[in-house]
Amino acid sequence: MKPLYVNNNGVLIPIDSYALKAGNRGHLYGDGCFESIRVIHGRPINLVNHYKRITATTKVLQMHIPVTFTLDFFEKEIQLLLEQNKITEGGKVRFSIDRKPGGTYLPRTNEIDYFIEAYPLSLNAFELNENGLRLDLYDEIKKPINILANYKTKNSLIYILAKLYAKAHQLDDILLQNDKLAIIEATAANIFLVSNGVLYTPALDSGCLGGTMRMQIINLAILKKMKVYECVITPQNLLAADELFLTNAIEGIKWVNNFRTKTYHKDTVIKIQQHLKDKWT
Repeated sequence: MKPLYVNNNGVLIPIDSYALKAGNRGHLYGDGCFESIRVIHGRPINLVNHYKRITATTKVLQMHIPVTFTLDFFEKEIQLLLEQNKITEGGKVRFSIDRKPGGTYLPRTNEIDYFIEAYPLSLNAFELNENGLRLDLYDEIKKPINILANYKTKNSLIYILAKLYAKAHQLDDILLQNDKLAIIEATAANIFLVSNGVLYTPALDSGCLGGTMRMQIINLAILKKMKVYECVITPQNLLAADELFLTNAIEGIKWVNNFRTKTYHKDTVIKIQQHLKDKWT
């Protein structure tokens, strides 16, 4: 089913008729941020954490969020679009925020525009991929550790080039390193490894994205009495691990079968996947 509408600053516009306004700073300068939100049973999930991250991101970007932009407002605007697009089961939402037009590198204002898209998905629950992913290491560009590293801004060129590299080398995804050569994430996912039943994931101060699903998996693991450590991850750690998986807000968990010549099991991944599915079913 094709979506019918998008939400542009609170106005529902037919999806086929919308055109980007001249001067849009997200288009011109990447001056914006976004959230990708999973929909299950026609409802957006984990909104509290998405809302916290988008308000934290706009604060870092020195954008001014109006006092009316509350969690309740955030949810109602998304839900309105889901209903208008007749998404009653699985779906995904992209909530974008851009600084309002005006200025060049020095903005004329710090006020915001927002734009919401909603699309149906065939799956109405988190499902584990049947075929494990094949990964390798992307070493052509390193992701710098700075104040922007943990946030979903519209500066995404490193991820695009890494994904193109993965496709050219017949890989399902590729792992990024920071400028200290630690492994931090995949192109659109956080990374976890399992060794002797213990979970390890890169720490936020390594420059990885502060993923909302990453947070969920850490909290679920702790709730189920699993040990979780945030630490520096190296290629040697991956080659010594028992299991490896990726996480993001839309797909949940995706298990990895191969990193270079290493093959992984998925016993712990299956258990964590079931805990995640139980939470949102």
